[in-house]
Amino acid sequence: MDRYPPIAEHGLVGDLQTAALVSSQGVVDWFAAPRFDSPSIFAALLDHDRGGYFRLAPEDPDAACKQLYYPDTAILVTRFMSPDGVGEVVDFMPPDQTRTATDRHTLIRVLRAVRGTVDFSLECRPRFDYGRAEHQLELDGNGALFRAPGNDAHLQTTFPLERDGQDVRGNVTLSAGEAHGAVFTVCASGGKAPVSPTADGLTEQFQEVVRFWQQWLSQSRYRGRWPELVHRSVITLKLLTYAPTGALIAAATMGLPEQVGGERNWDYRFTWVRDSALSVRAMLDLGFAEEATAFVHWLVDRLREREGRDGEPLQTMYRVDGDPDLPEETLDHFEGYRGSSPVRIGNGAADQLQLDIYGEAVYALAQGGESERQASFRGWKALARTLDWFADNWDRPDEGIWETRGGRKNFTYSRVMSWVAFDHGLRLAEAFRKPADQEKWRKARDAVLEQVMQRGWSEKERAFIQHYDSEVLDASLLLMPRVEFIAPRDPAWLSTLDAMDRKLVSDSLVYRYDPAESPDGLRGSEGTFSLCTFLYVDALARAGRLPQARYTFEKMQTYANHVGLFAEEVGPSGEQLGNFPQAFTHLSLIMAATTLDKALDQEQRR
Repeated sequence: MDRYPPIAEHGLVGDLQTAALVSSQGVVDWFAAPRFDSPSIFAALLDHDRGGYFRLAPEDPDAACKQLYYPDTAILVTRFMSPDGVGEVVDFMPPDQTRTATDRHTLIRVLRAVRGTVDFSLECRPRFDYGRAEHQLELDGNGALFRAPGNDAHLQTTFPLERDGQDVRGNVTLSAGEAHGAVFTVCASGGKAPVSPTADGLTEQFQEVVRFWQQWLSQSRYRGRWPELVHRSVITLKLLTYAPTGALIAAATMGLPEQVGGERNWDYRFTWVRDSALSVRAMLDLGFAEEATAFVHWLVDRLREREGRDGEPLQTMYRVDGDPDLPEETLDHFEGYRGSSPVRIGNGAADQLQLDIYGEAVYALAQGGESERQASFRGWKALARTLDWFADNWDRPDEGIWETRGGRKNFTYSRVMSWVAFDHGLRLAEAFRKPADQEKWRKARDAVLEQVMQRGWSEKERAFIQHYDSEVLDASLLLMPRVEFIAPRDPAWLSTLDAMDRKLVSDSLVYRYDPAESPDGLRGSEGTFSLCTFLYVDALARAGRLPQARYTFEKMQTYANHVGLFAEEVGPSGEQLGNFPQAFTHLSLIMAATTLDKALDQEQRR
């Protein structure tokens, strides 16, 4: 077992309230419960010795490992091949289709031999509360019970377990056609013990989970050129959505580095207004209106709960239940992934001023016909009050989309999205005949446009730039044509694309900015941002540069991992870096694919 397998050597399973990473070696090395943002139970990915893990794999250390997803599902199959036999471990979590928050979550691991004979071994070493809480083991004929403060974890198997200190291990030999199971269930302290698993019961649960995912995916109306890639991305977005509220988290993990050994290590298990708002369009494009609508409800609730209070109407990010309290602290006892420290929980960027979120919020509310159904009068009044406030407050320096920690600047992207807020607010008011101070919004919108065109443009670079006091380029501006701030073939925009080609693009991969020219308050470097590469594809397609757009998109697919998942970044050697899998990357992939498909179809019809 590798102490720290590559970030990309993992698949994701989940039940729409929490999720687990399973390495290609059959190790669950990340799992937090009962929610995505709860303290970890298995976190060996962040500290092999202190984090805890759940290994289920052949005893043969030389067995070749392969992973795949069962078609059109979130069920992960890890295969092990050796001269003596071929075995499989099938991992899945049954979704709670009631959409009610629960403290009980179950990871099912089915092991079987498909050829020859396979000797499997099991090690289960939970470490509760990020490895800070001690636990006690009770082992009897019904399996293992790990008791920790506030949590119980039951491990039940169809083969014997033995004590290993306060942990357990086990062994079983399977011949072709034989199967066994291991079921790990987390619940509140004193919760009812699960029913002991049986072969028939595990088969039935597997089939139920297959039906759930395949029926859900059948709603997709995507008929483009990359169905497997797009559908894996939308399944991943679904896995990263907290079903009880409809809130989408940025990634399933925390602390995975943007540079191995560096300090750019953040907790991404929260709901960014920006990321989730842009996912609304991606979901609607594929036909998943229910998910888009659920987030719109969540967003309107955030606006309404600030009614009558001073300060910002929106926060940059929240917990999945809307709680705005995300204090940042470090886990000094964790060494970090391959020594990448500090390991942080919480996120201090929640308190930053990021003015672009108002544009993304209104953009989400304005998408498609769904917005009309969401526009209750109280919801509209909350939005109108927000835009009234924003008309008086948009012209301020902020920390920007990249959450830099080097001081506030007049970021061009923040201004562009301020324009979007007023422009789409006006569209909504007119379309739905809602009361609004349209004149105030119109004046603000036009003032933003004038300012960006005058101060956000560099004659030296012949491009729009990161902020008003620099000549640095910024890949976030690739969204400008998508949000209709500028025409996709406007000469100023084509000149900006050319400048980005020269300065931000490396073998089709795109850096978000040059950190050497744009100090962000942090040491070290970073890889190219996969989000930005897909935004680049989108912008190229809109600009009519279709051969370049398609080639870039096809090349980007080679950086996906073996099961079609992307982390946040791609490093210098093509390795995946940052938290994994990242929602922003997958939603931008969907955006790029649908834009490119449409442009290619139009080209073929000419």
